[in-house]
Amino acid sequence: MLFEQLEIIQMDTKLKGDIAEQAAVFHAVKRGWGVLKPIGDRLPYDLVFDVGGVLVKIQVKYAWFDSPSGNYVVDNRWTKTNRRLMVREAYKQSDFDFALVYIENLDLFYVFPVDVFIGYGSEIHLVEADKRQRKPRSANYRDAWNLILQKVLNCKTDTQSPTSDEQAVVSEIAPFRVPANGISI
Repeated sequence: MLFEQLEIIQMDTKLKGDIAEQAAVFHAVKRGWGVLKPIGDRLPYDLVFDVGGVLVKIQVKYAWFDSPSGNYVVDNRWTKTNRRLMVREAYKQSDFDFALVYIENLDLFYVFPVDVFIGYGSEIHLVEADKRQRKPRSANYRDAWNLILQKVLNCKTDTQSPTSDEQAVVSEIAPFRVPANGISI
């Protein structure tokens, strides 16, 4: 009887986004990564993963099923809304590091580097059917969490301590000295 009284909840885009974000948090924590959540939704990213001390900005999207094409689809633009207005604009390269596109009924993420994600038109079609003769470009990013690890490894090798040649150059540069009066020009 109680079950009959419950209404079926129609999921709006905000709720779908919340579901996708929580799934992303779950998948990141399963991998041993830390997760940071910005306050509010004014930033162009939704989460930050702490992977071995390297912070990675993440934009999370929820893909919907498009019956006519048989594909899952995601809009790759930034949607800003208030009570009266909805504005969509293209993301920039500096907005985030990776976009995670969630397909809920498969509990599956596509992991797109930002340059690939913004390189598509306004929509990305994700093909989950095996009947195609060739793989779509998006197939390379299906469940590709290793791309985040590769970025982290690249960041760590870029920030390793300087080589002996680099240290020699640094030692030749006169160290910064603060004058006795504490004023520097």
